[in-house]
Amino acid sequence: MNPKALYKISYGLYVVASKRGDKFNGQIANTVFQTTSEPASIAVCLNKQNLTHEFVQASRVFTVSVLTQETPMEFIGRFGFKSGRDMDKFDGVKYTLGTTGVPVLAENSAAYLEVEVINSMDVGTHTLFYGKLVNAEVLNEDAEPMTYAYYHQVKRGKAPKTAPTYMKEEPKKAEPRPVPKAAQKYRCTVCGYIYDPAAGDPDSGIKPGTAFEDLPADWVCPVCGAGKDQFEKLVE
Repeated sequence: MNPKALYKISYGLYVVASKRGDKFNGQIANTVFQTTSEPASIAVCLNKQNLTHEFVQASRVFTVSVLTQETPMEFIGRFGFKSGRDMDKFDGVKYTLGTTGVPVLAENSAAYLEVEVINSMDVGTHTLFYGKLVNAEVLNEDAEPMTYAYYHQVKRGKAPKTAPTYMKEEPKKAEPRPVPKAAQKYRCTVCGYIYDPAAGDPDSGIKPGTAFEDLPADWVCPVCGAGKDQFEKLVE
C-alpha cells in the first residue's frame, strides 16, 4: 500500500477559530467540508491535543476563515505551528467578531463561515465536529482560495504533526561528515525548527556538513516552508 495516494485527495487551507469565555484561539486546518445543503451544515476535524479543540468543545461554536493564495507563510506559521497556550494568536491580527462572538479574519481571507456545533464524533486522535451554518460572508470575490496542494507545491509548506494528513517520512541515511567548530545552528522563527549543520537536511538534498550560509538561496524550512530570511542564529 502506498499511503502517498492520500495526498491526491483535495483539501483547502483554513483558519478555524473558537472561544472559551473571553479568550480566543485559532489554528490552521485542512479538513473542513460541507456535509449537507438543506439545512447547510459544516464539519471540521481537529486534533484532540490542540487548544482550539478544547475551545470548540467548551463553546460549541467555531468559525472557518478561507485563506487566500497570497497568505504569507509567516501568517500560516502563526496559526499552524505556534501554540495558543504560549501566545495570543490574534494579537496584532486584523479580525472582527462574528454573530457567534468568535473571531473571523479580516485579512488573508476570501470568505468566512460561522457554525454552531450539533454533534461530534470521536475518530481516535481527532474529533469530527459538525454543525449548522449560522452565517457566511464573501470578503474578496477576486481572491483565489488556497488549496492544500498549492500550499505544498507552490508555497512548499509542510503539515504540522497534529494535522490529520501528517505522515512521518523515513529520514534518508547519510554518512556523517566532520563539521567545523564554528558551524552555527539556526532556528526558524516561524515554527521553531533548528537547522544543524552537522545533520544537514538530507530530505532536501542538503548534505551533512553544510553551513547555513552555504544553503541555496531557495532552500526553505523543511517543517513549515519559511525562507532563509525567517531564520535566526541560535545562541547556545
